[in-house]
Amino acid sequence: MKFKKILALAMAGIMSLSLLAGCASNNPTPSSNSAASAAPGASQAAGENDGDPYADLGNFTMLVGHAQPEGNPRFVSMEKFAADVKEATNGHVEVTVMGNGQLGTEKEMLEQVVAGTAQGMRGGQYDFSPRLLMFTLPFLTTKRSEVTALLQSDLAKKVCAEMEEATGTVIINLCDAGGYRQFSNNTHPITKPDDLVGLKMRTNGMKTIDLTFQTLGASTVSVPYSDLYMGLKTGVADGQENPWVNVEGMKFYEVQKYFTEVNYQFHPDPFYVNAAWWNSLPEEFQTIITDCATAMGEYNDQLIDENSGKAKQVIVDSGAEVYEPTAEELEAFREAMMPVYDKCIEEGICTADELKEMQDIVAKAG
Repeated sequence: MKFKKILALAMAGIMSLSLLAGCASNNPTPSSNSAASAAPGASQAAGENDGDPYADLGNFTMLVGHAQPEGNPRFVSMEKFAADVKEATNGHVEVTVMGNGQLGTEKEMLEQVVAGTAQGMRGGQYDFSPRLLMFTLPFLTTKRSEVTALLQSDLAKKVCAEMEEATGTVIINLCDAGGYRQFSNNTHPITKPDDLVGLKMRTNGMKTIDLTFQTLGASTVSVPYSDLYMGLKTGVADGQENPWVNVEGMKFYEVQKYFTEVNYQFHPDPFYVNAAWWNSLPEEFQTIITDCATAMGEYNDQLIDENSGKAKQVIVDSGAEVYEPTAEELEAFREAMMPVYDKCIEEGICTADELKEMQDIVAKAG
């Protein structure tokens, strides 16, 4: 009898130990990459990594520039991106965003990313990635669903992938740079294509904008975005083209009299990241940053859709004249711009097959 009692007590003890071991196996453990937890005599105290699976992956900083002012969808969505990355990595990746052109022009910022002095930049700068210009063909799309379908297509992914080998940058997101773009000038209302003949229109140096204005009979002058307000005010250019949110944010309506809601073009907004820095990151952080960039792009496009009408109303309320063409007048603009398609194929921006692929993507987007 005594033996049976001892045996029962022993079995109870074994069961208790098994339960404790089972609970312990369900607790979070440090990453398998953790050198500190494996190395004898590691200085890190036992249990210090509890609750932080990224503690042994290192700390990284990411300096990102862009040209837009506070309140612009790019500015707001980039602030969200920085906060999201910090939270998701438990503070191990710190993103510093310098907006409003603090790091220079968009071209200068992209040069900094290529050189590695900045880790990233967002903006419609295509000097090093001219193939992205295929998405800026005039009147290629007419609504958000078509824009989204193009930017998330396999064709867009292919074009972005070409950039790493060509420029040493990785494009981790492609969203909308500001919405559909409008014409403005200080000379007269633009209600038909011939109204652009003889006007000196500002461009940012983009081939498709230059080709569009030149096809319509205007001359072009390249002015950096950060200098555009003064360029319009002093007559360096008669007019310009930009989305409503950009016009409102940069207050171009203060120095332009006539606007036309032509909706002729949208621009992709690539998020360039230095490839060497990107490839130095642990895979876990690459995944987190990519996910945060995706959420940022979706939020950016949502903000554009929510704010474009409000921005247009600010411009109307300022006293500037805003002309809204009829469907027939818009068709006249579209027809006048069609030669740009052939010229882009001749320039090697896209092939005839890629143009057909884009048109098919748009048609299926509904």
